Amino acid sequence: MADRDSPWQRNGSNVEELPDAFAVPPVEAPPPVPERPRRRWLRKGFTIAGALLLVTLLWLIVTAPLGRALEPLQDPAMLLVSTEGRPIARRGAIKEAPVEVASLNSLTPAAFVAIEDRRFYRHWGVDPRAIGRAMMTNARAGGVRQGGSTITQQLAKTSFLNGDRSLKRKAQEVIIAFWLEGWLTKDEILSRYLSSVYFGDGVYGLRAAAKHYFRRSPERLTLAQSAMLAGLVQAPSRLAPTKNLKGAQKRSRLVLQAMADTGVITPARARAARSARTNAVRDRVPTGTYFADWVAPSASRAFESDFGEVKVRTTLDADLQKVAVRAVSNASLNGAQAALVAMRPDGRVVAMVGGRSYKSSPFNRATQAKRQPGSAFKLFVYLAALRAGWTPDSTISDSPITIDGWTPANSDGVYRGAITLREAFARSSNAATVRLSEAVGRGNVLRAARDLGISSSLPNSPSVALGTAGTSLLEMTAAYAAVAGGRFPVEAKGLALPRAEEDLATAFFARGGRLDRTREWKPMLDLLWASANDGTGKRAALAVPTFGKTGTSQDNRDALFIGFAGDLVVGVWVGRDDNQSLGKQVSGGTAPAQLWRSFMVPALSIDGRTATTLPQDYRAPRRAPPPPQRRSPLPDDWSEDGRWIEEAAGALEQLLKQF
Repeated sequence: MADRDSPWQRNGSNVEELPDAFAVPPVEAPPPVPERPRRRWLRKGFTIAGALLLVTLLWLIVTAPLGRALEPLQDPAMLLVSTEGRPIARRGAIKEAPVEVASLNSLTPAAFVAIEDRRFYRHWGVDPRAIGRAMMTNARAGGVRQGGSTITQQLAKTSFLNGDRSLKRKAQEVIIAFWLEGWLTKDEILSRYLSSVYFGDGVYGLRAAAKHYFRRSPERLTLAQSAMLAGLVQAPSRLAPTKNLKGAQKRSRLVLQAMADTGVITPARARAARSARTNAVRDRVPTGTYFADWVAPSASRAFESDFGEVKVRTTLDADLQKVAVRAVSNASLNGAQAALVAMRPDGRVVAMVGGRSYKSSPFNRATQAKRQPGSAFKLFVYLAALRAGWTPDSTISDSPITIDGWTPANSDGVYRGAITLREAFARSSNAATVRLSEAVGRGNVLRAARDLGISSSLPNSPSVALGTAGTSLLEMTAAYAAVAGGRFPVEAKGLALPRAEEDLATAFFARGGRLDRTREWKPMLDLLWASANDGTGKRAALAVPTFGKTGTSQDNRDALFIGFAGDLVVGVWVGRDDNQSLGKQVSGGTAPAQLWRSFMVPALSIDGRTATTLPQDYRAPRRAPPPPQRRSPLPDDWSEDGRWIEEAAGALEQLLKQF
């Protein structure tokens, strides 16, 4: 110690500032080892998967109803019937009330478990053994021959998922299967599965299948019948016994063997069981017709989902429909197509034919096709003129007219100078009609068309007066129905609502109004009568008051006749699907008018109704008798006596066919 050091110092430094001689020197920590990218991605993957699993489970708990498999189908089976109650068409699939496993013969659920999921009562929704067995079988076969899905997974797929074959959908199926196993008992899962699985022939659920194939309740199924139904689940469309009885019976033998292998029945009983035979009655009611396809969407919206089959009464008249089909089928059209729609003045459709053959072409040319109505559209031009104060006796110049470089020509090439509106409408003068449209204003013409229910796009052009805008035959016929009944617009309808509901709906939801009896309605009837009896539509004239208008589009691509008589409003269209010309010899006054008449003669005889919607004080003019002619007994413009003879013959023919 230095002389200058005190006892508390060493070499001039305080003792407490000196380093501790007994302290362990600090060890520096090694630098951190960077985490491998692979581990980082694995951790993120497990985190994301866990989060998705949690979200899925929460979604299932909150939104997915456990009883979904027990609910009726969203689009239940419908039996469409005519107004007389005759079946027209059957649409949709059938699903009956759910079944309870406890109430069934014990062999029935055992058959499904034996062939579809042998370890059903021992797994938790997913069976690794079955998956491995299926993978080995498919590998040996070089394709998919066996599935590894459990009954729980199948229930998850059919009740909560779509039919996509993807890893995502399979993962969802597994998650939902675990969820079902956690919330339901095995018997509840099996009951839901049996109540909702598809058995072919548009039949869902064991109760509907037992009724459809064997005409009995599921509680009374025999061993052989249970085995056959259990065998259908693998390929219901291919194995349906109504179409492939041998295939269904062969598959049922495999089910019986599986039941013997699992000890449900003895091998001897499996061998002794005779294959079941179906008792299903072949359904002769078609699934589709032109009318059924049109009315089905509105029928589906009108009724709530329910088990079994919903019977829907329509407005179709079965007898008038037969007459319409025969008239279109027998028409001589040289390969062209035709469509016909008949309705009451209030819009109830009683007959509809959308083409020559539904089987060959289900495209409905009465409702789906948008074709030019031609001169049939002139109804709205002349209605607008009547609203503006013109009368049938007012005169208009039938002379060439040019608007913006366009000059409409009369179809016969003849211009008659000053003529009345009645003659212009009857002769279907294009020049006079366009001149009249410009005089009253195109906007008023379009407004008249809208008032009478035309919803198709209508351009504000001079040619619109001649029907150059595409419309459907159905909406044009409904517009003529508005004139027949004096009320507009008329909505075509195919469902027969109870009278009280129909009156209530009309009172609260009706729009539009009535045609003025003096200024619009009776003058319009005069014009339509002149066209159908003295003008271009005279081939359609009947012995009873007949009203209508012909229509021929550009280059004779479309030909129409729309008119009414008695209590029927009928529209007929003739044309080609490729929009090619029908030829100069075909116009609205030829084939369509003749087809219209060939329907109306027997239809009025069958219907037996008079024109109750016309104004009570309206009297149709009488046709002037034609001059004597040395021609065939029934020329194109035959006499009234000739008309009565043919119509009496047609009525007699219809009466004879009833017996």
